[in-house]
Amino acid sequence: MTAVDAVTWPHRELVALYRRTGADVPYGDPLPSHGTEMEGWFWRLTDPVSGRVVVALCSCNQHPDGDWSTAAIALEPGAAVRSAAISGAVADRREFAVRADHDTGVLDADRTGLRLTIDDCAVDLRVDNTEPWPKVFGGGGVFSSVPFLNQYWHPYCLGGRASGTVRGAGVDWQFDDARLYCERNWGAGFPQRWWWGEAHDFGDDDDVCVAFSGGLLELGPLSREVTAVVVRLGSRVLRITPPALVTHSFDRDSWHWQITARTLQFVVELDGRGISGPPHVLPVPIPSERRNVDTDYEYLAGTLHCRVREWGRVIFEGTSELAGLEVGSRPA
Repeated sequence: MTAVDAVTWPHRELVALYRRTGADVPYGDPLPSHGTEMEGWFWRLTDPVSGRVVVALCSCNQHPDGDWSTAAIALEPGAAVRSAAISGAVADRREFAVRADHDTGVLDADRTGLRLTIDDCAVDLRVDNTEPWPKVFGGGGVFSSVPFLNQYWHPYCLGGRASGTVRGAGVDWQFDDARLYCERNWGAGFPQRWWWGEAHDFGDDDDVCVAFSGGLLELGPLSREVTAVVVRLGSRVLRITPPALVTHSFDRDSWHWQITARTLQFVVELDGRGISGPPHVLPVPIPSERRNVDTDYEYLAGTLHCRVREWGRVIFEGTSELAGLEVGSRPA
């Protein structure tokens, strides 16, 4: 052990022990596995010219019989969804790397790319998501550093780029420098209920990305519905989370999402609608039962109107026609 190793070793071990609770230290790196029951990664890329949207997701779920992965690929246009429970998943706790290779699928993901094959559908992407997260805490604000919550969320890429191919399911798509959004979620599994949205196609001249995530947050016997909103306006990143006032509503009959987030300085108003038929149905892991359930409903190309005010003055207003909008629940 070198002198540098001798100094940094206790610190690394303490941070690793703290991350095992699900929480992250200030300015920590949420991308590697924390070692919680479920560790999830999510990619969403769009091409506004062709109207194409690709969603890819994977997780590493703990189980006494061996860790396994929930993986899925969803495409728009079309209603194509391919999902699988892939055995033999391995997620690194020091670097972002998750891999699995089994008869049901192949998964290989890290900071530089994603290779995911499920049945007849394959995604092979090179990604550039090097823009650093600028805040002390992650997407959940101060809750990001609270141990033993049931779920944590972090949108770590608010405007990256992806190039590569998507083949199968009746498609043969090539992407070159497509817009990319990436996020992480982890904890004991998905909350009992949740809502989510993301958009980054507000116009060729608008360097804007919007994401929100909410659900039933639990800590032991305590539970509360919370929602977090993150907006990137060029080089500025706004994050509004409780204890700031964030309200949400969702109407299942009209597939209508409404989010309002307020601080003394900023007000962010989001109005989203699912359009063009029924939503895609994506898998939700039940880690302890080693199975997926189809209880996640997501529009890959809905509409999201965003208005941002600073000290009462509108500093951005626009509508994306390729928004992702989601609502889901765990079986009771």
